[in-house]
Amino acid sequence: MTEAQPRPAPHRPVVVRLLDLRAYAGAFAEVARLLRRNRTLTYEMARRTVVGEHAGKTFGAFWGIAQPLVFMVVYAFVFGVVFKQKIGGTFALPRDFTVYYLAGLVPWLAFQLAMFRTVSTISDNAHLVKQVVFELLVLPVAGALGAVLPLAIGLVFIALYTLAVYGAVPATYLLLPVLVALTVVAMIGVGFALAALGAFFRDIKDFVQIFGVVAIFVMPIVYLPSSAPRQLELVVEANPFSYMIWCYQDLLYYGRIEHPGAWLVFGAWGILSFVGGYRLFRKVKPYFANVL
Repeated sequence: MTEAQPRPAPHRPVVVRLLDLRAYAGAFAEVARLLRRNRTLTYEMARRTVVGEHAGKTFGAFWGIAQPLVFMVVYAFVFGVVFKQKIGGTFALPRDFTVYYLAGLVPWLAFQLAMFRTVSTISDNAHLVKQVVFELLVLPVAGALGAVLPLAIGLVFIALYTLAVYGAVPATYLLLPVLVALTVVAMIGVGFALAALGAFFRDIKDFVQIFGVVAIFVMPIVYLPSSAPRQLELVVEANPFSYMIWCYQDLLYYGRIEHPGAWLVFGAWGILSFVGGYRLFRKVKPYFANVL
């Protein structure tokens, strides 16, 4: 009598696999374990990402601080002095347009930088990808973490501007560490997905550049909530990054939780993008060396 052959595992539909919460929990635990194991390498790669952009320049890494700071000063001057948007002083709109604009622009520019750095991180580091012993997930994580510096500089500038103009910052600033941590998680998740796709489709980098500019005008950054037509509101609400902007505006501009739904959406979206992006990255990682 022949030995019974093991039955193959039943094939689950794609939708079932995508909605399997146990797979997401397992992916989260796996990436957390890998990042903890490679934390020193990740930090060093992130530092090199920031410093390497200004290597060989006379002022070196100083430009990493000076550039975003100069941009913040220019934006504050343009919208606070040149355009002279007359808002603020009411419960609905408590502060001026400079704070409103920067509260949305600063996190978006940081997120845009993270996407731009991660989308080509596999092709830019082909020599590392072909090394068997190198943990590839470090590359998109380091690229995303490199965007934390301009985010921090922008937030400090907004705080100093608010202190100078209003004499104090709202108590909601205490929630900034939580929001920044969630933003970094979302950056890494999107970075995983872009790095995975960018290795096979090089044109995605150009799409990311275009999207980074266009998205400013389909998010609640350059216009007030009451000035947007209904058609544009639908587009804004369909943009997942809008919920991130609303969260930052709550803490930096309104000084209260004006958009509680945005916190739920952004929190869920950030965590799902983290584990979902990693699952995609893990699935296609074995094929990176073949396309470089």
